[in-house]
Amino acid sequence: MRYGEVRGRPEDFEAFAEPPAPPVPRLPRKINLEPEKVERGLVQLVLSLLELIRQLVEKQALRRVEGGSLTAAQAERVGATLLELEQKMAELKEHFEIDSLNLDLGPLGNLLDDEAPAKSPPLRPARPPGFGRGLEASRRDE
Repeated sequence: MRYGEVRGRPEDFEAFAEPPAPPVPRLPRKINLEPEKVERGLVQLVLSLLELIRQLVEKQALRRVEGGSLTAAQAERVGATLLELEQKMAELKEHFEIDSLNLDLGPLGNLLDDEAPAKSPPLRPARPPGFGRGLEASRRDE
């Protein structure tokens, strides 16, 4: 076989007889940016991140209140601050006509939980029966 020579049956070459179809562009050649939509999308992203942080701070504050590490005055101040932040965010959502702050992250799911958990998870894992009582005490229970 010589360099550049192609061997095969004629029917094998029929698939290559026609020129290939031109590739279909995946993205538009021009990006049509409307300033109002860009601004609204950016505000939605920022408010979504703020909502996520607000929810995390609220959960942490509840854990600290339940654990007794916050005084009543501190708990009241944190509650008032979170409530004021929630009201300001509602005003911004209304101003920019944003319905939902929950962003779709594709295969990761949504940014925010749609439903609040019924019970907050325990801070420490549950101990198995007989833990810490000694080997003999746990054998007696069996």
